[in-house]
Amino acid sequence: MSARTPAGRLGRAALWAVTLAVLLFLVAPIAAIVPLSFSAGSFLHYPLPGLSLRWYREFFESAFWFDSVINSLIIGAGATALATTLGTLAALGLWLARFPGRGLVLAVLIAPMVVPSVVVAVGLLFAYAPVGLANTYAGMILAHTALASPFVVVTVSATLAGFDRTLLRAAAASGAGPARAFRRIVLPLIAPGVTAGGLFAFAISLDEVVVALFLAGPGQRTLPRQMFAGLNEHLSLAIAAAATLLIALSILLMATVWWLRSRSDRLAGAADRV
Repeated sequence: MSARTPAGRLGRAALWAVTLAVLLFLVAPIAAIVPLSFSAGSFLHYPLPGLSLRWYREFFESAFWFDSVINSLIIGAGATALATTLGTLAALGLWLARFPGRGLVLAVLIAPMVVPSVVVAVGLLFAYAPVGLANTYAGMILAHTALASPFVVVTVSATLAGFDRTLLRAAAASGAGPARAFRRIVLPLIAPGVTAGGLFAFAISLDEVVVALFLAGPGQRTLPRQMFAGLNEHLSLAIAAAATLLIALSILLMATVWWLRSRSDRLAGAADRV
């Protein structure tokens, strides 16, 4: 059906209407919390009694929130570094290797993406208890690494799918060893995918709350865990301010991923032209 016919134009308009309705349905709950963070009142309700930055001041000046932000950054940075390294190596190994059961290995690696977080949290709690990793930064970093690594594997694998293997053969013919070929050829070309995977890993760590509920002690409470506690213990619109800051950070991360993907496409196009 041609888009130039009346029926085609009607179908295209209907598709746009459905798309916009779905986007509105997904974004509306997120957008609704942002104005509340600027409320001059003390309750989660509309209409706003006035506009104020008091909740942002409370967020940045309160140790209750500041410590949780520091914990989230420490745990997120550690988990991102480990997940990016392990996920990139796993993706590269699966890309280079050809062996029976490769699909099964990949399924095991990405299992944390589909297994409910509460199942992972309970399993880690029982695994950590005998070795003393519960209620520690190391335990939280390792747990977040396990949850974030599959996203790095998927992202880097997608980038490697468009990599020209003849470049590795040319490097080997020129006398470059595997480590040097990876450092000088593979890594620069897949760097946008690796960086995007690292950003996804950081976002997953920053958003995780279920594992923190089971494994974090009072000294390792992350920002999402503190927000959850705030809803149950002392409700404050500083939670809305924290949520707004997380939304802004998520938008920034997604914009960075989009830029990296565009850059990767441009590099691939330039390599094809050469």
